Amino acid sequence: MTARSQGPRPRPAHELGMRLRDIAADDTGDVPGWVLVTLMTAGLVVLIWAVAGPALTSLFEQAIQRVSGL
Repeated sequence: MTARSQGPRPRPAHELGMRLRDIAADDTGDVPGWVLVTLMTAGLVVLIWAVAGPALTSLFEQAIQRVSGL
């Protein structure tokens, strides 16, 4: 008998699922990665707010004027 007669080899999708389960079970985390994601998200929010803030303020004021009839 050869080593191949040990049974069917798991399918690639099954192997991927097993790897993802192992990664999810690992609770050491990736703190530097999460810090980078958080800082980049905050930077994007500030940038978008700086660019779109005046337009959104104007839009809000126009909506309030239409509703209140001023």
